[in-house]
Amino acid sequence: MNIEELIGQMTVEEKIRLLAGATFWSTEAIERLSIPSIVLTDGPHGVRLSTGTEPGEMLSHTKSATAFPIEAAMAATWNEQLIREMAGVMAEECQYYDVGVLLGPGLNGKRSPLGGRNFEYFSEDPYLTGKMGAAFVRGVQEGGIGTSIKHFVANEQETNRMVVSSEVDERTLRELYMLPFEMVVKEAKPWTVMCSYNKVNGTHMANYDEYLNGVLKQEWGFDGLVMSDWGAVIDKIKSVQYGLDLEMPGPGTRNVEVLQAYKQSLVTDEQLDDHVRRILKVIQKVLEHKREVKSIDMLRHHEMARQVAEEGIVLLKNENALLPLAKQVKVAVLGEFAVKPRFQGGGSSHMNPAKLDIPLHEISKFANTVYGRGYEGDSDSEEYIKEACELAAGQDAVILFVGTTEKIESEGYDRTDLNIPHSHTQLIKRVSRVNPNVIVVVNSGSATQIGAYEPMAKAIVQAWLPGQAGGAAIANILFGEVNPSGKLTETFPIALEHNPSYLSFPGNVQQVKYSEGIFAGYRYYDTKKLDVLYPFGFGLSYTEFEYSNLCLSRQTLTNGDVLTVTVDVKNAGGRTGKETVQVYVRDLKSSVIKADKELKGFAKVELAPGETKSVQIELNERAFAHYVEHLSRFEVESGEFQILVGASSRDIRLTETVEFINAREVREPLTTLHSLQAWLSDERYKDKAQTLMDQMKITEDNPMYALYLGMPIRTILNFLPSFGYPQELTDQIRSVFE
Repeated sequence: MNIEELIGQMTVEEKIRLLAGATFWSTEAIERLSIPSIVLTDGPHGVRLSTGTEPGEMLSHTKSATAFPIEAAMAATWNEQLIREMAGVMAEECQYYDVGVLLGPGLNGKRSPLGGRNFEYFSEDPYLTGKMGAAFVRGVQEGGIGTSIKHFVANEQETNRMVVSSEVDERTLRELYMLPFEMVVKEAKPWTVMCSYNKVNGTHMANYDEYLNGVLKQEWGFDGLVMSDWGAVIDKIKSVQYGLDLEMPGPGTRNVEVLQAYKQSLVTDEQLDDHVRRILKVIQKVLEHKREVKSIDMLRHHEMARQVAEEGIVLLKNENALLPLAKQVKVAVLGEFAVKPRFQGGGSSHMNPAKLDIPLHEISKFANTVYGRGYEGDSDSEEYIKEACELAAGQDAVILFVGTTEKIESEGYDRTDLNIPHSHTQLIKRVSRVNPNVIVVVNSGSATQIGAYEPMAKAIVQAWLPGQAGGAAIANILFGEVNPSGKLTETFPIALEHNPSYLSFPGNVQQVKYSEGIFAGYRYYDTKKLDVLYPFGFGLSYTEFEYSNLCLSRQTLTNGDVLTVTVDVKNAGGRTGKETVQVYVRDLKSSVIKADKELKGFAKVELAPGETKSVQIELNERAFAHYVEHLSRFEVESGEFQILVGASSRDIRLTETVEFINAREVREPLTTLHSLQAWLSDERYKDKAQTLMDQMKITEDNPMYALYLGMPIRTILNFLPSFGYPQELTDQIRSVFE
């Protein structure tokens, strides 16, 4: 395909046609020039290809495909290579179904644990989200299928998502909510980016010139196409003018508006050609990478889904080493989710699984089981609870399946609280009275209020929404076939009221203020020194790991340097296991407010009993930087930084200090609005401040000394004539600060 030649042959009308979809899931074809249509379909948990042909069926009728664990579970693996391999399997199924672009992964943040779509996003930490997202994109695109990273940007809620304006300062945007997109664009080069429904600071993202053209395409060098979320284009003309390449879905009912705008010179040939060029490049990639796949090994794909689910399951509690259970024990399996598995989220990622493991059946392969329903959905049933208690009495252990329902957690609406249904907690409380060995398996897409029943459970397993192979994965974890290695990628707070967005989420129909700024998730809890139920990065194992010999490749860094962090990790227990080594950076002194620590590197390592491995993690200059608003770029402020190595954000095992010397000045210049104390405290200005003090005879024994220190320089200068200073001396003093 000669793209420039095609552009030269296309009429204006044909170019405009190409800027909107043809159908709900496909792009326009230009038959005259042999430009084909390509198919786009939902991810990010698998191929959700619509088979619907009637109105209203476009979302509900889909082909069967492998339903992988939700993104929250993928991230909890902390295993980039595994996610890359899993994404490659998704690409195989896309090739089989003739899909050109998979709509995913979701890279938005989790500023509130109530976010209805949190299950579809990786983490509350932007660095981890960026790394997992890049692995996902690489895996899919290595399989010849495009990805669409979404939803760019500041789309952290479902309430009013199509109309609300996310009010967020530039530093917060850059450090938290744009960072994952930046990382994936630069590291993995996705073919497409999907813009979000919402406004940002009053402007709809579908026509936000500064971010679509300015940041995404120019600053980050994104050369793919930007598409809208489905129905996100409010102002068609502005979207064409300001950086949106493809409106979805089709058909393009507003093409005539664009043609009229073109005739009025409101839309230029240059703009049309840039959009068309980007669309044709993606179509060309789809054609070039198309593979003929006549059959796919769904069993192998199912096993991949199981492996991801196993590594993503997080063991939160294991009192008296109740887990793993011995084989052939007598177990009561309770809860409707044991036979009607809660394995996926609701909304646009809801899939038709090719195969589905039933947890009860998988557990029965290892143990002598009895089953009780316990509850029906979220409804209380005294009959079911009474039966469950009778079944639980006398058993060696009880495995209780609980969690959120689709009524609680889905695309389209946010949660109202962190609770699981009352019927589920009641089942736990009542059963724990007749059998102390209660193991709770939680199926949810994000954090829940575990504290309501935590004292009554000896073991708690956060299984997420684990995909179609989740049943086998859970059984393998419970009975020790697999050693749990998942780690939380979001904080589980003690109370909803503790989360930093509590007073501002979800705002009103007009706006939501990101008033917590950069203090989202563990950045807030750790800086505030606030107790949490389970911290970011936490997860238990059936073995123990010891950290030692932290070594930094250098003690002083400057621009362009890379710091190599080396640490030894030993498996001090009796089982083979995997540990995720987490590296955080703490700025010891900064001119701007910062979080207590920030994740900047991680590595997952597998160790046999007694084995020690040396783990190396590299930190580049960006790991020490913050977004400097007056410079409009990321920069490092010279000073000392602590390197913190540990097993979670609250379990730091080793620390070292490194100095960074930046050849460039980063701090904002002081002005006469700053206090005398600020000038004295800044080595750049203290000589000038001292000159002022000397001339005004301001000394520590002056009774007005403290008052002077707190005054802005401007106020002091304005007072000079009142203090009786002659005009000549006043002018001389003023000149020092001009």
